[in-house]
Amino acid sequence: MVNLETGQTNTWCPGCFNFGILSSMKSVLKKLIEEGVKQENIVMATGVGCAPKIFDYMNIGGIYGLHGRVVPQLVGMKIGNPNLTAIGFAGDGGSYYEGIAHLIHAARYNANVTMIVHDNQNFALTTGQSTPTSEKGFKSKADPLGVAEEPMNPPVLMLGANASFVARVYAKDIKQMTEVFEAAIKHKGFSFVEVLQPCVSFHADVPYLDEHIYKVSGNNLKDKKEAMELAMKWNFEAHKDQPGSQKKIPTGIFYQRERDTMEENYTQLRELLNEGKGWFEVKRKIPKIQELMK
Repeated sequence: MVNLETGQTNTWCPGCFNFGILSSMKSVLKKLIEEGVKQENIVMATGVGCAPKIFDYMNIGGIYGLHGRVVPQLVGMKIGNPNLTAIGFAGDGGSYYEGIAHLIHAARYNANVTMIVHDNQNFALTTGQSTPTSEKGFKSKADPLGVAEEPMNPPVLMLGANASFVARVYAKDIKQMTEVFEAAIKHKGFSFVEVLQPCVSFHADVPYLDEHIYKVSGNNLKDKKEAMELAMKWNFEAHKDQPGSQKKIPTGIFYQRERDTMEENYTQLRELLNEGKGWFEVKRKIPKIQELMK
């Protein structure tokens, strides 16, 4: 019997779309465990904010780290034991402000990890300040005159950084989100999933997303040019009657193509790769790795 419950009282806002993300991820992890992945070999890394509180509600190992440092935690876990299934959860603030360099280089290395970014276009835990994906004109207590800068486009960035799996999902679509999460975790390489997650307290753009989102189908997952065109169809344009606000928003897997991973490219880690082995089996090989590093 797979038990992913922790018994912790959930403190997300009532109606928060994080509940859907949690439900999807639990479904995927339960399936993985039933398929033979050891529960003790599934780990998570989180930081600070609403999204990282998902750590409290899933019965797997992991680390609460510094804001913006989820990716280095993931990579560190894989260096310690490349056989782990490592998943990161962070918000758009930590991922695209403090954490952006980590995100780019982990994608470039093609570390075999999954990074889930809960993107609600604001710092929700600290009551709604803008982030790099807040639309131009978005007003908050920190930006009373409205954001002056254009938002960044995370899927475009990840494709440019050579992430080998790039996807976008909508937190309201539980079925698609579950399917994409499973595909991302099973993908061998760096998987990036952007979750469009309306914030019911500070950025409640559900009607806009409901009207403009559509699911991608039939696209060539190995064609990076096609993936880039999909990613560029929408870039967090304003949700009102401003230029670009009526663009359709594609969701689904934009790009997926396997290439050698970080773990395969480094002799020290390649020596440890042995599907299904846990920490104790890996630990026995550490003296050999230390000898190689001399």
